[in-house]
Amino acid sequence: MILEFLHMNGYGYYVLPSFLFTLVCFLGLYIITKSQLSKEQNKFNVKFGELNSEQVKEAKKQKIYKEIIATETLSRI
Repeated sequence: MILEFLHMNGYGYYVLPSFLFTLVCFLGLYIITKSQLSKEQNKFNVKFGELNSEQVKEAKKQKIYKEIIATETLSRI
């Protein structure tokens, strides 16, 4: 029964490799995106981690700071 399902009336030779290729591509894209996100978060922490209190207040007013914090919060969920 399982072999009949995998064979798919002769189309299994085309369908299953297509699914496997798509899965590998999505997995690779996920890994690359996750690594780039962590690199950008590290850059952000290096840049904004050593600011005095006045600079921190000014940075928090900027739009990009809010976007990065929102992205970081979502990635932790």
